[in-house]
Amino acid sequence: MSQTDRDYSEKRDYIRMRVDADVTLIHAGDLIPAVCIDLSSSGMQVRAARSFQVGDKLNVRIDSEHAALKGLEAETEVVWVTQQDAGSQKLGLTILKMN
Repeated sequence: MSQTDRDYSEKRDYIRMRVDADVTLIHAGDLIPAVCIDLSSSGMQVRAARSFQVGDKLNVRIDSEHAALKGLEAETEVVWVTQQDAGSQKLGLTILKMN
């Protein structure tokens, strides 16, 4: 069963951690600054100033502020999109692979 086939309540069973962290989205070689709003073991919610569509594949990089800690890198897929003010979007990303 794919992430999009699960019912809403099952998707909400994952614990979400609010992070409000600056991230970099990488799409077709472009680096796009964004903000990770929350993060779970299976996905994340991100706010970006650039438009994406459901099904787009994005690499997400969250750099660590501490030299001793490695940042997070993940391959993701856009599973939902909500338009925001000033042309920005909130994106639901499912994590396909952690790098």
